[in-house]
Amino acid sequence: MRRPKRVLALAFSGLLLAACSHKDKDAPLAFAPADTPYVIANLDVLDDSTRKAILAQVDAEMPAQVAQMKAQADQLAEKDQDMAKYLRTVAGEFDGNTAEQVIQETGLNPKGYMALYGLGLSPVLRMELADANAFQQFVAKLQNDYGKKFDTVTLGTQSYQRYVTPASHVQFIIAVVGKHAVIAMLPQDAAQPLLRQALGLDRPAKSVQDTDRLTDLAKSKGYAKWAVGEIDLTRLLPLFVSGQDPLAQSLQKMRAENESAKTGEPVTNLMQVAPSCSGEADRIAARVPRMSVGYTTLDEKHRDMRFDVTLANDIVSAFNGLKVELPGLGSDPTAPFEMSLALPMQQIRAFWGAQAQAVTDKPFTCPMLDNLNETFSSLGDAVQKAAVPPIGDLLGLHVAVDSYTPNPGGGMPKLSGRVVIGTNNPAGLLAMAQVTSPMLNGVKPTSDGKPVVLPAQLTNALGESGWAAMANKSIGIAVGTDEDGKLADTIKQQGGDAGELMRVRLDGDMYANWITLLQQRAENAAAMAATMNPDDSNPQNDEKTAIANTKAQFEAMKSEAARIKAIGMRVQMQDQGLVITTHTEMK
Repeated sequence: MRRPKRVLALAFSGLLLAACSHKDKDAPLAFAPADTPYVIANLDVLDDSTRKAILAQVDAEMPAQVAQMKAQADQLAEKDQDMAKYLRTVAGEFDGNTAEQVIQETGLNPKGYMALYGLGLSPVLRMELADANAFQQFVAKLQNDYGKKFDTVTLGTQSYQRYVTPASHVQFIIAVVGKHAVIAMLPQDAAQPLLRQALGLDRPAKSVQDTDRLTDLAKSKGYAKWAVGEIDLTRLLPLFVSGQDPLAQSLQKMRAENESAKTGEPVTNLMQVAPSCSGEADRIAARVPRMSVGYTTLDEKHRDMRFDVTLANDIVSAFNGLKVELPGLGSDPTAPFEMSLALPMQQIRAFWGAQAQAVTDKPFTCPMLDNLNETFSSLGDAVQKAAVPPIGDLLGLHVAVDSYTPNPGGGMPKLSGRVVIGTNNPAGLLAMAQVTSPMLNGVKPTSDGKPVVLPAQLTNALGESGWAAMANKSIGIAVGTDEDGKLADTIKQQGGDAGELMRVRLDGDMYANWITLLQQRAENAAAMAATMNPDDSNPQNDEKTAIANTKAQFEAMKSEAARIKAIGMRVQMQDQGLVITTHTEMK
């Protein structure tokens, strides 16, 4: 029996090796080092119907986005003409074109793979091309319209284009390497090995694709394969703080030169990195080792994502077993705008107090991090003050808005909704509110959750009918027609499950109403600011430009809101850290 088993084992091993050998050796992830501090890539391509639906959504949003870019260019025209011209150039490439046309003109492969990753800190974007000539023509046209040509450089037999920004000591390179477009930001004086690896002329000894790093991540977190990303802070922070990474050195030199110009301190002195910096970067990274993100659903009507923040065990244990008794935190929100936010002040104070004490006991000595000492000292003082009632008794906040109509004249908007405060002492909170606002003196809810009518003096001021209700660990008010019944229902809703921290929902119509309100206020502020500058040579034109810019930006937001049915978010502390899920449903 041993021989047949051995033959079967060898056959099975051969099948595994054959499966592994099917990986594309020229896929973008084959060029990303296995130890890259950050990476995001698609592990699979969208099906045709989903791709067409998403491109149609992009087409609908394109005009407003182009208008917004042009408005931003106008705002930057005086302060940064170069950036303003660049924005106009990019806007011009999209203006009047569909997403499909842009893809064709750039030569990108709509069914291809891409990866953004770091060679150390230096970012490299690698994308599969359908038409390399089209990509090169697009780059040439962009440079011609921009009015600045990149230098053409050759490394061996590989040519690439290079644009250097001397003030920041970095260079941008663009190249076509095989069937890939490569765009990278490197130090101005990047060594040849770094250049070769960025271009893909030299491969990493072990790649992300070899390790299945993103594939395993997607499986463990439930990410779909269309876009998966990870930031490894245990690698990234030490590279950034220790000054050993080439790009970090370039950026540090830029900061040192700016500081030297102000203080006269020699640049070489300002470039020195304290020996403690690397260890203290490791100390911070150990608290938040990594973050990751990926789509969970992506189709014609849904864009759902999940963000994961891995945290140290003591951070997780402080909150993942906590059940906050806030009404509504355990239920999916349904109102046009509804939010349940856990604020268990006793546990928050204990946690942040411990963090502040840890920094006091062992302060940071690295010059790049020593500002954290003051931050945590102030935090320690704040959490001590938060012990005082009513803040110290807080459990959380639940807000629901059922209708909201802005006042065209800028006065009090017309709204209906309810607010419920979770607290260990609702009667004490009511008593304190009555001291500060005598109009509440007649409010006497009992702890059975039944709404009582607010005094006429208060409801007249609000212009709406109103109620108050109280339970054992919550108290709330409601305004608007039929809101008494909704308040009674809300205050009886269940609290959060273990680790539940926040739930939010916003529908598209409410979002659009809020944008309208913000637009009215922003346009009024822009007009007022433009007319209050007596040194302006042409204040009327500036006023028109400011209003036009503001309008263009809000039109882009309105265009987005018009296609949204609802947006939702949920925040939980799970076994490995913070999990944030978002849900966007399109009309």
